[in-house]
Amino acid sequence: MKLAVSTLGMPGDGLDRAIEIAAGGGCQGLELRLHPDTGVHAGLDAAGRRSVRERVERAGLEISALAGYVGVCEPGPDEPVIEALAADLRLAADLGAPGVRVFPRGGDPAVGARRLKAVSGTAAALGTLVLVETHDEMATGAAVAALLAEAGSPATTGVIWDLLHPWRHGESPAATLAALGPYLSYVQVKDAVSATDTTPVPMGEGSVPLEECGELLRGAGFGGWVSLEWERTWYPQVAPVEEILPGAADWVRRFAA
Repeated sequence: MKLAVSTLGMPGDGLDRAIEIAAGGGCQGLELRLHPDTGVHAGLDAAGRRSVRERVERAGLEISALAGYVGVCEPGPDEPVIEALAADLRLAADLGAPGVRVFPRGGDPAVGARRLKAVSGTAAALGTLVLVETHDEMATGAAVAALLAEAGSPATTGVIWDLLHPWRHGESPAATLAALGPYLSYVQVKDAVSATDTTPVPMGEGSVPLEECGELLRGAGFGGWVSLEWERTWYPQVAPVEEILPGAADWVRRFAA
Protein backbone atom coordinates (compact mmCIF):
# COMPACT_ATOMS: atom_id res chain seq x y z
CA MET A 1 0.00 0.00 0.00
CA LYS A 2 1.05 3.57 -0.69
CA LEU A 3 -0.03 6.38 1.63
CA ALA A 4 -1.60 9.61 0.39
CA VAL A 5 -3.54 12.37 2.09
CA SER A 6 -6.49 14.34 0.74
CA THR A 7 -6.50 18.12 0.64
CA LEU A 8 -10.07 17.88 1.97
CA GLY A 9 -8.38 17.88 5.36
CA MET A 10 -6.58 21.17 4.72
CA PRO A 11 -9.21 23.91 4.33
CA GLY A 12 -7.65 27.27 3.61
CA ASP A 13 -4.20 25.84 2.94
CA GLY A 14 -2.65 26.35 -0.47
CA LEU A 15 -0.91 23.74 -2.54
CA ASP A 16 2.54 24.43 -1.13
CA ARG A 17 1.32 23.88 2.43
CA ALA A 18 -0.51 20.71 1.35
CA ILE A 19 2.71 19.40 -0.19
CA GLU A 20 4.60 20.24 3.00
CA ILE A 21 2.06 18.37 5.14
CA ALA A 22 2.07 15.31 2.87
CA ALA A 23 5.84 15.11 2.63
CA GLY A 24 6.31 15.75 6.32
CA GLY A 25 3.75 13.08 7.21
CA GLY A 26 5.55 10.33 5.35
CA CYS A 27 3.15 10.24 2.43
CA GLN A 28 4.09 9.16 -1.05
CA GLY A 29 1.10 10.87 -2.62
CA LEU A 30 -1.32 13.76 -2.43
CA GLU A 31 -5.02 13.48 -3.31
CA LEU A 32 -6.09 16.81 -4.77
CA ARG A 33 -9.65 17.99 -4.20
CA LEU A 34 -10.99 19.72 -7.31
CA HIS A 35 -12.52 23.02 -6.26
CA PRO A 36 -11.91 26.72 -6.98
CA ASP A 37 -10.98 27.18 -3.30
CA THR A 38 -8.06 24.76 -3.64
CA GLY A 39 -6.65 26.30 -6.82
CA VAL A 40 -6.85 22.95 -8.62
CA HIS A 41 -9.74 22.57 -11.05
CA ALA A 42 -10.54 21.98 -14.71
CA GLY A 43 -10.39 25.73 -15.41
CA LEU A 44 -6.62 25.85 -14.88
CA ASP A 45 -4.68 26.99 -17.93
CA ALA A 46 -1.66 25.14 -19.29
CA ALA A 47 0.82 27.13 -17.21
CA GLY A 48 -1.16 26.50 -14.04
CA ARG A 49 -1.29 22.78 -14.75
CA ARG A 50 2.44 22.62 -15.31
CA SER A 51 3.03 24.51 -12.08
CA VAL A 52 0.91 22.13 -10.00
CA ARG A 53 2.56 19.05 -11.44
CA GLU A 54 6.09 20.39 -11.10
CA ARG A 55 5.61 21.52 -7.48
CA VAL A 56 4.27 18.13 -6.43
CA GLU A 57 7.00 16.23 -8.27
CA ARG A 58 9.78 18.45 -6.88
CA ALA A 59 8.72 17.36 -3.40
CA GLY A 60 9.13 13.71 -4.39
CA LEU A 61 5.37 13.09 -4.29
CA GLU A 62 2.84 11.70 -6.73
CA ILE A 63 -0.70 12.87 -7.26
CA SER A 64 -2.61 9.78 -6.17
CA ALA A 65 -5.96 10.91 -7.59
CA LEU A 66 -8.07 13.95 -8.31
CA ALA A 67 -11.12 14.12 -6.04
CA GLY A 68 -13.77 15.39 -8.41
CA TYR A 69 -17.43 16.04 -7.75
CA VAL A 70 -19.14 14.88 -10.94
CA GLY A 71 -22.28 12.85 -10.19
CA VAL A 72 -22.12 10.06 -12.74
CA CYS A 73 -25.69 8.85 -12.04
CA GLU A 74 -27.14 12.28 -11.31
CA PRO A 75 -30.61 12.77 -12.84
CA GLY A 76 -30.73 15.06 -15.85
CA PRO A 77 -29.25 15.27 -19.32
CA ASP A 78 -26.13 13.28 -20.09
CA GLU A 79 -24.10 15.83 -21.99
CA PRO A 80 -23.17 18.24 -19.14
CA VAL A 81 -22.05 15.30 -16.99
CA ILE A 82 -20.02 13.76 -19.80
CA GLU A 83 -18.40 17.10 -20.63
CA ALA A 84 -17.49 17.81 -16.99
CA LEU A 85 -16.04 14.34 -16.50
CA ALA A 86 -14.03 14.52 -19.72
CA ALA A 87 -12.62 17.88 -18.59
CA ASP A 88 -11.56 16.37 -15.25
CA LEU A 89 -9.95 13.42 -17.04
CA ARG A 90 -7.93 15.79 -19.25
CA LEU A 91 -6.81 17.65 -16.12
CA ALA A 92 -5.74 14.35 -14.54
CA ALA A 93 -3.66 13.49 -17.59
CA ASP A 94 -1.99 16.90 -17.54
CA LEU A 95 -1.19 16.61 -13.83
CA GLY A 96 0.03 13.01 -14.04
CA ALA A 97 -2.80 11.69 -11.85
CA PRO A 98 -3.94 8.13 -12.57
CA GLY A 99 -7.64 8.80 -12.09
CA VAL A 100 -10.55 11.04 -11.14
CA ARG A 101 -12.99 10.36 -8.29
CA VAL A 102 -16.69 10.67 -9.12
CA PHE A 103 -19.77 10.25 -6.95
CA PRO A 104 -22.90 8.33 -7.94
CA ARG A 105 -25.36 11.14 -6.96
CA GLY A 106 -28.19 8.94 -8.15
CA GLY A 107 -29.49 5.42 -7.88
CA ASP A 108 -30.02 4.35 -11.49
CA PRO A 109 -27.06 2.28 -12.72
CA ALA A 110 -28.26 2.51 -16.33
CA VAL A 111 -27.71 6.29 -16.27
CA GLY A 112 -24.21 6.02 -14.84
CA ALA A 113 -23.26 3.13 -17.09
CA ARG A 114 -24.26 5.10 -20.17
CA ARG A 115 -22.05 8.02 -19.13
CA LEU A 116 -19.09 5.84 -18.15
CA LYS A 117 -19.24 4.21 -21.57
CA ALA A 118 -19.37 7.63 -23.21
CA VAL A 119 -16.06 8.73 -21.64
CA SER A 120 -14.30 5.38 -21.91
CA GLY A 121 -12.61 6.31 -25.19
CA THR A 122 -11.36 9.59 -23.76
CA ALA A 123 -10.11 7.90 -20.60
CA ALA A 124 -8.33 5.18 -22.59
CA ALA A 125 -6.64 7.70 -24.87
CA LEU A 126 -5.47 9.73 -21.87
CA GLY A 127 -4.42 6.70 -19.81
CA THR A 128 -6.68 7.69 -16.91
CA LEU A 129 -9.39 6.00 -14.85
CA VAL A 130 -12.83 7.04 -13.65
CA LEU A 131 -12.97 6.04 -9.97
CA VAL A 132 -16.49 5.69 -8.57
CA GLU A 133 -16.61 6.16 -4.81
CA THR A 134 -18.85 4.10 -2.51
CA HIS A 135 -21.01 7.08 -1.56
CA ASP A 136 -24.52 8.58 -1.36
CA GLU A 137 -27.16 6.54 -3.23
CA MET A 138 -24.62 3.82 -4.07
CA ALA A 139 -22.79 3.61 -0.77
CA THR A 140 -22.21 -0.15 -0.80
CA GLY A 141 -19.73 -2.22 -2.71
CA ALA A 142 -22.57 -4.24 -4.19
CA ALA A 143 -24.23 -1.15 -5.64
CA VAL A 144 -21.08 0.30 -7.20
CA ALA A 145 -19.98 -3.10 -8.53
CA ALA A 146 -23.37 -3.46 -10.25
CA LEU A 147 -22.88 -0.04 -11.87
CA LEU A 148 -19.42 -0.92 -13.18
CA ALA A 149 -20.57 -4.31 -14.40
CA GLU A 150 -23.32 -2.65 -16.42
CA ALA A 151 -20.88 -0.08 -17.80
CA GLY A 152 -18.66 -2.87 -19.10
CA SER A 153 -15.54 -0.67 -19.30
CA PRO A 154 -13.08 -2.41 -16.96
CA ALA A 155 -10.02 -0.86 -18.57
CA THR A 156 -11.14 2.69 -17.74
CA THR A 157 -13.24 2.38 -14.58
CA GLY A 158 -12.52 1.43 -10.99
CA VAL A 159 -13.81 1.86 -7.46
CA ILE A 160 -12.74 3.91 -4.48
CA TRP A 161 -13.63 2.02 -1.31
CA ASP A 162 -14.35 4.65 1.30
CA LEU A 163 -14.17 2.44 4.38
CA LEU A 164 -16.83 4.42 6.24
CA HIS A 165 -19.82 4.42 3.92
CA PRO A 166 -20.52 0.75 3.07
CA TRP A 167 -20.12 -0.18 6.73
CA ARG A 168 -22.47 2.53 7.98
CA HIS A 169 -25.04 1.33 5.43
CA GLY A 170 -24.94 -2.18 6.84
CA GLU A 171 -22.51 -3.93 4.48
CA SER A 172 -19.72 -5.82 6.20
CA PRO A 173 -16.14 -5.12 5.08
CA ALA A 174 -15.81 -8.71 3.86
CA ALA A 175 -18.95 -8.34 1.75
CA THR A 176 -17.72 -5.01 0.36
CA LEU A 177 -14.37 -6.43 -0.68
CA ALA A 178 -15.97 -9.51 -2.19
CA ALA A 179 -18.35 -7.36 -4.23
CA LEU A 180 -15.67 -4.99 -5.46
CA GLY A 181 -13.23 -7.73 -6.45
CA PRO A 182 -11.21 -6.65 -9.49
CA TYR A 183 -12.82 -3.20 -9.56
CA LEU A 184 -11.04 -2.07 -6.38
CA SER A 185 -8.52 0.58 -7.36
CA TYR A 186 -8.16 2.92 -4.38
CA VAL A 187 -8.99 3.12 -0.67
CA GLN A 188 -9.97 6.11 1.44
CA VAL A 189 -9.36 5.52 5.13
CA LYS A 190 -10.92 7.39 8.05
CA ASP A 191 -12.47 6.81 11.43
CA ALA A 192 -15.69 8.29 12.82
CA VAL A 193 -17.67 8.35 16.04
CA SER A 194 -20.33 5.89 14.86
CA ALA A 195 -22.45 4.79 11.93
CA THR A 196 -24.88 7.60 12.68
CA ASP A 197 -22.41 10.26 13.82
CA THR A 198 -19.77 10.64 11.13
CA THR A 199 -17.73 13.24 12.99
CA PRO A 200 -14.07 12.38 12.25
CA VAL A 201 -11.91 11.05 15.08
CA PRO A 202 -8.27 9.87 15.10
CA MET A 203 -7.60 6.44 13.66
CA GLY A 204 -8.59 3.71 16.07
CA GLU A 205 -10.64 5.95 18.35
CA GLY A 206 -13.95 5.56 16.55
CA SER A 207 -16.24 2.78 15.37
CA VAL A 208 -15.17 2.09 11.78
CA PRO A 209 -13.83 -1.50 11.66
CA LEU A 210 -10.37 -0.44 10.56
CA GLU A 211 -8.59 -3.54 11.84
CA GLU A 212 -10.92 -5.84 9.95
CA CYS A 213 -10.61 -3.76 6.79
CA GLY A 214 -6.83 -3.76 7.05
CA GLU A 215 -6.64 -7.52 7.49
CA LEU A 216 -8.94 -8.04 4.50
CA LEU A 217 -6.90 -5.74 2.27
CA ARG A 218 -3.67 -7.43 3.30
CA GLY A 219 -5.17 -10.83 2.65
CA ALA A 220 -6.29 -9.68 -0.80
CA GLY A 221 -2.80 -8.42 -1.60
CA PHE A 222 -3.97 -4.86 -2.19
CA GLY A 223 -0.97 -2.71 -3.04
CA GLY A 224 -2.59 0.47 -4.31
CA TRP A 225 -3.15 3.91 -2.86
CA VAL A 226 -4.63 4.39 0.60
CA SER A 227 -5.60 8.02 1.18
CA LEU A 228 -6.40 9.59 4.53
CA GLU A 229 -9.63 11.51 3.94
CA TRP A 230 -9.76 13.72 7.03
CA GLU A 231 -12.93 15.76 6.49
CA ARG A 232 -11.86 18.96 8.23
CA THR A 233 -13.45 21.01 5.44
CA TRP A 234 -16.85 19.77 6.65
CA TYR A 235 -15.93 19.51 10.35
CA PRO A 236 -13.75 22.56 11.06
CA GLN A 237 -13.70 21.85 14.79
CA VAL A 238 -11.55 18.71 14.45
CA ALA A 239 -7.78 18.56 14.83
CA PRO A 240 -5.43 19.54 11.98
CA VAL A 241 -4.75 16.72 9.56
CA GLU A 242 -1.03 16.64 10.40
CA GLU A 243 -1.98 15.39 13.88
CA ILE A 244 -3.94 12.49 12.34
CA LEU A 245 -1.47 11.45 9.65
CA PRO A 246 0.81 9.41 11.95
CA GLY A 247 -2.08 7.09 12.78
CA ALA A 248 -2.86 6.59 9.10
CA ALA A 249 0.80 5.94 8.31
CA ASP A 250 0.94 3.34 11.08
CA TRP A 251 -2.22 1.66 9.75
CA VAL A 252 -0.72 1.40 6.26
CA ARG A 253 2.54 -0.01 7.62
CA ARG A 254 0.76 -2.66 9.64
CA PHE A 255 -1.46 -3.88 6.83
CA ALA A 256 0.77 -3.44 3.79
CA ALA A 257 0.64 -6.58 1.69
